[in-house]
Amino acid sequence: MAKKRRPQTKAATPQLTGGEIPVVGAREPCPCGSGRRYKACHGRAAAQAVTELVRRPFEGLPGECDWVALRELVPAATAPLTPKDGLPDDVPALTLATVLPMAWPALRRDNGAVLLGLQNDTPSGDISRDLADVLLRALTARPGSPVAAERTAADAPRLQDLLDPEAPFVPEVHDGFGFWVEDAENQSPEVAASLERANSAALPTARLTGVEAAYWCETPEKNHLRWVMPHSEERLLDALARLHAAGASSLGEDTRLVGSFRAHGLVVPVWDLPGAMRAEECEKPAAAFAERLGEALESTAPLTADERRARSGFTNRQVTLN
Repeated sequence: MAKKRRPQTKAATPQLTGGEIPVVGAREPCPCGSGRRYKACHGRAAAQAVTELVRRPFEGLPGECDWVALRELVPAATAPLTPKDGLPDDVPALTLATVLPMAWPALRRDNGAVLLGLQNDTPSGDISRDLADVLLRALTARPGSPVAAERTAADAPRLQDLLDPEAPFVPEVHDGFGFWVEDAENQSPEVAASLERANSAALPTARLTGVEAAYWCETPEKNHLRWVMPHSEERLLDALARLHAAGASSLGEDTRLVGSFRAHGLVVPVWDLPGAMRAEECEKPAAAFAERLGEALESTAPLTADERRARSGFTNRQVTLN
């Protein structure tokens, strides 16, 4: 027969305040003294608070569309980050990177500079909060060491709390992952081989300069343009449908708007391009499309039958990445 659990007196029961997440395992006794396992007690509420999905984790950050692109579309890119309160004296630079060696969440270089990795699995449903936690720990980490992800409290700071809202977000797309090391040309054979393997797996990608958050990429069969847009989904799909029904949704000869997908609360239209069409050849057609899209977004007229069919085709093929 199982032993009866001794009742806990109120005085002997530690109190947990909102937002606290004790560092205990899910199967360990809950720190509140209830006698139940943490996952069945306060851990249940804490897990729900922390894992609730934030639909637009980068909303409010300068360059939200580019944050989404670097998280989901771009193999190799970096962007300097500027904290609201400036960098500590022993941190010469803070840089966001699409991905870091071994998928580390962050890395403190030997010279004290910090690289923050964006393309990582995060422990909660709020990418911004998880990245902010890693960033704060990286700024005080020992130089020359990686920083692992940890579970964050529901009331912990987010990137929007830490980064300067006036600082522009300007990504730089790279041909490969040479930014991982400070002197890529003079590395050991092992490091050089690792970089070569990583570089060979990255699709050639370029960011257009004439419009915001549009990224060309090259694939073996055809090229693509994927364009992260900030407009509300309903307005954007209506506008795309108007243009498509009017035969004005392409980017030129042998190009085609094939659909869109959702990523972090934003819609990303996708065009198929001929294999010979390079990024620089997309600049003028993309700028012209942006003008047509702006006019279509202003329209409040009901969709015609052809426009409704075009819109239905887009939504039927639409997928959500997260």
